[in-house]
Amino acid sequence: MLILAACGGGDSNEEESTDSSGEEGSEESNSEGPEIGQEELTQPYVAWARETISTHMLAALLEKVGYTVDLKQVEAGAMWSSVADGSADFHTSAWLPATHAPYWEQYSEDIVKVKQVLDSAPLALAVPSYMDVTSVEDLKGNEELGESVNWTITGIDPGAGIMQNTEEAMEEYGLENWELTSSSEAAMLTELQAAVENEEPIIVPLWKPHWIFGTMELTMLEDPEEIYGGEGDQIFTVARDGLEEDAPRAYKVMEQYNEDYDMLNEMMPKVHAEDQDPAEVVQEFIDNNPDLVDEWLEGVPTE
Repeated sequence: MLILAACGGGDSNEEESTDSSGEEGSEESNSEGPEIGQEELTQPYVAWARETISTHMLAALLEKVGYTVDLKQVEAGAMWSSVADGSADFHTSAWLPATHAPYWEQYSEDIVKVKQVLDSAPLALAVPSYMDVTSVEDLKGNEELGESVNWTITGIDPGAGIMQNTEEAMEEYGLENWELTSSSEAAMLTELQAAVENEEPIIVPLWKPHWIFGTMELTMLEDPEEIYGGEGDQIFTVARDGLEEDAPRAYKVMEQYNEDYDMLNEMMPKVHAEDQDPAEVVQEFIDNNPDLVDEWLEGVPTE
């Protein structure tokens, strides 16, 4: 749990802070920004590559403006359902319109899109570049390829949207002989790294941004039917209905926070490849990028 505190600031110009009715301090009051409201927030997340970074980043920013944030690592279904039923407040991991479409369809009446934080986040089946495969269509009836990987696509946690995409793709492309196994992202990456070290074939679901693309050459397979969302999803921060009224200051930070590939690619390898603490990695980025943090926290009082 992160313990947070906040303080506001005022205008030292006494003349400018007196309004037409003679009351002093109106400008000082305006400079305080939105009210903190509900001071304790719950943020669920799945320990995926980007999501670990973005979750700790937003929690650290909210710490700077006065909140206590309880981070809860959960499965994808619980991440969505807990925000929808109000037992959690927000998450940073809505991949739309394709990947999390079933969750959005189920919970959209109780969840609000706060901010699109990243555009063009593509997903696909992927293989090491030394394999002679370029499209999902190449898997159908491919005896040599199928036997080389035991007719297996090595997946991640079963509740992940990309797993649902893959099941749909297997049906759409007629991959009746193939099996999708489930485990976790970490287990899948371990198998992928072992296969690449030995130049063995393997097929996995992958997405960008992801730190693994900085460590090996991989090919994302073409998906003519766009089962995985074509050029890519957009990623949103989403919140439970009513959070804007209950925690205005937090909501404003969420509205102003965004991401890009450069910042994520800087932090993801430190956490996932070098096993550094994500809270420490995020804090280092905050310390080294004060101008960017000022943009995210514009108009919001900090310590």
